[in-house]
Amino acid sequence: MLANFLIGLREGLEASLIVGILVAYLNKTNNKKGAIAVLWGTLAAILVSILVGVGLTVFVSVAPEGINEMIAGLASIVAVVFVTWMIFWMSQQSRALKGELHKKIDLASTSVFTLVGVAFFAVIREGVETSVFLWSSSRAAGDDTNPVLGATLGLLVAAGLGYLIYRGALKLNISKFFKYTGAFLIIVAAGILAYGVHELQEIGWFPFLTEKAYDVSGIIPKDSFVDVLLRGTVSFRSAPAILESIVWFAYLIPVTYLYLKPAKKVAA
Repeated sequence: MLANFLIGLREGLEASLIVGILVAYLNKTNNKKGAIAVLWGTLAAILVSILVGVGLTVFVSVAPEGINEMIAGLASIVAVVFVTWMIFWMSQQSRALKGELHKKIDLASTSVFTLVGVAFFAVIREGVETSVFLWSSSRAAGDDTNPVLGATLGLLVAAGLGYLIYRGALKLNISKFFKYTGAFLIIVAAGILAYGVHELQEIGWFPFLTEKAYDVSGIIPKDSFVDVLLRGTVSFRSAPAILESIVWFAYLIPVTYLYLKPAKKVAA
């Protein structure tokens, strides 16, 4: 639940900041119709994002045996690609985001429909990433209720923070917020990637290194409080296969290094 709360909080705050920048700029230029168009585009993006998650759930529920695992495995891998790209993109582009959005609005300000499109495509990326990642996370945790509840709470908190920032009532160090939550999401993504590999091993896609890497179920019993907590946050498995463990470390170590590595200073 904690992982999904942070996913909802991070992605929701990112989307809230984007919408806030768009609306504030349009209000500043006295383009009230444009501000309303941005809100319509945002609502459309939210609706499509929800439909993506619902569609995945419905499809998997009626899919024949084997297809279920295949979809879960592939969706988990896609979700990890999404969230990894999002983490690095936000760490590099957050400072320039405001200027880029202003340029897009200036180009689109003559058309309400174009402004709807600008808002829609600015928010839909966050929404679809969140939807797929949350769906994969809930599958990995073996729980369909708590992840949704956690994400919903995160999105609500993000919406509130975004509004306070927009109104100037709250100052938040955005770069540090995204840096710390990004580091945690890398750990979450490593677990989801390992889960995806596990599901694909179940249907014979990776019929090697299937032996247990370790088994700590005697120390951390299945469905115990600690097991549920770790499974819900970092997709912990008490007895993973060797390939799962290799994939976990192969993702976590280099991605964490690249993420935390100080940026090179350009000589003047």
